[in-house]
Amino acid sequence: MGTISLEHIDNLFWLGRYTERVYTTLSLYFDSYDSMIDMAGDYRIFCEKLDIPDIYGGAEEFRRRYPFDAEDPNSILSNMTRAYVNGIIMREILGSEALAYIQMTIYDIQAAKVSEAPLLALQDAIDHIMAFWGIMDDKVDNPQVRNVLKAGKRIERIDLYARLGRDGESVLRELERLAPRVAQSGMRYHREYLDEIREIAETKPVDEYRIVSLIEDLVIMM
Repeated sequence: MGTISLEHIDNLFWLGRYTERVYTTLSLYFDSYDSMIDMAGDYRIFCEKLDIPDIYGGAEEFRRRYPFDAEDPNSILSNMTRAYVNGIIMREILGSEALAYIQMTIYDIQAAKVSEAPLLALQDAIDHIMAFWGIMDDKVDNPQVRNVLKAGKRIERIDLYARLGRDGESVLRELERLAPRVAQSGMRYHREYLDEIREIAETKPVDEYRIVSLIEDLVIMM
């Protein structure tokens, strides 16, 4: 259980980030689906918050393309594919069972595209992501692997929570989970940024844009 290479740290970090991005944006897509049927403008708010270019032109096109379009670099499917690309490089460390859950998530999203009940198939995708994280806890013995993965996961979640205007308490909860993970990950990072994010999250109104800026630059990648 020796230390892992810088290249593999990068793969694990982005595997954690992309997997969390899919999980959280899928959950948000579920929450917004009905309102986007009734109010076309809601999808634009969604895109604006997540800094996604509005290439869709309407709510129906957004619902059709955003989860499923492999040609859209911002789609849920594209982000899950990036997770898989990073994961496949780490197959020997993570194990084939863990990679199978990532692959099944991709299949779920593809199946949802042609399903008459796409939200049911997308729920399977959420379940398989959760199973992937369960495997990480249960079967990966190397603590650095888990710490890098979960640091990426928490960084992505804080980033998304700030963009989505979640309350400061939600950010603080994730920050407390992030701090020990990144400290034990072997990655270089700006410790003082954690303190600043904490101060911002405890102040009303919360400066979400500053949190995004700090969390994006927290880890010093080689």
